[in-house]
Amino acid sequence: MLLAFIAVVVGLVLLIWSAEKFIDGAAATSRWLGLSPLLIGMLVIGFGTSAPEMMVSVLAAMQGNPGLAVGNAYGSNIANIGLVLGFIALISPLAVHSGVIRKEMPLLVAVMLLTGYMLFDGWISRAEAIVLLVALGIFIAISIIRSRGQEDDPLLGEVTESLDSNPMSRGKAIMWTLIGLVLLIASSRLLVWGAVEIAVAFGVSDLIIGLTVVAVGTSLPELASSISALRRKEHDMVLGNVVGSNLFNSMAVVGLAGVIAPIEAGREVLVRDWSVMTFMTLMMVLFAFSWRGRPRRINRVEGGVLFAIFIAYTGYMVSIVVMS
Repeated sequence: MLLAFIAVVVGLVLLIWSAEKFIDGAAATSRWLGLSPLLIGMLVIGFGTSAPEMMVSVLAAMQGNPGLAVGNAYGSNIANIGLVLGFIALISPLAVHSGVIRKEMPLLVAVMLLTGYMLFDGWISRAEAIVLLVALGIFIAISIIRSRGQEDDPLLGEVTESLDSNPMSRGKAIMWTLIGLVLLIASSRLLVWGAVEIAVAFGVSDLIIGLTVVAVGTSLPELASSISALRRKEHDMVLGNVVGSNLFNSMAVVGLAGVIAPIEAGREVLVRDWSVMTFMTLMMVLFAFSWRGRPRRINRVEGGVLFAIFIAYTGYMVSIVVMS
């Protein structure tokens, strides 16, 4: 048991560090390849912040623990909205200027509803997982097209400033991308092993461990990057990280895991976890949009609401582990 706890702690620390290096390297490499800063912000950074969830979920599915995979994806979405966005908005109200992000939010809601439909029979089949990956491909294509016509979007300036603050040579960018990727895989294997061992020791499902310890841990890169963006007053980057990461979690993470092995999701996943995730997504959209002239900003009260929901949900999930 002690060895499993050590594996989880070491795995999480290494996962967070390697994810940061991978994102920095991938973003710099993409810039050297000629991608626009807006496209880097919309896709590369969003994909990069979901890399820990993707690695953990794919490895979990390959090792016969699909519950850990779906728990990691949905639990991370909940943590991204409640822990990352809610906590950041508590520190400082977040102004929402980017039209790109506002257009992605309805798509995120649509993806939530689609996954709810898929979960209704208690399974995510390979065919349904392929549908999610196809939807991801369509989203990427639309993002590429949209980035060409949104060169005046406020997100562009924030991404450019972020890239300029961490310049890398071409060789260094490629080196950190590869090193980050290798360490992501290694730390994910360590984390999955420790999480499964803890689940067995406590007599709880790997789903519960995925929704709590693993989900919060793999959301820490989003929290770190959001705090860094807040220091630079890049409010759209904070919201963009959360929306982009949740889109990739819902389509890429669940889709890849489901292609490897069909995911059995008990009724509690739909009633409890999907419902909380979708409700928080709708709350985020409501807070970020302008209604009847209300300024487009997520204030401290709204951030507090999201953070409180996350704390309540996490507390309930922890109680399940303690009482088991």
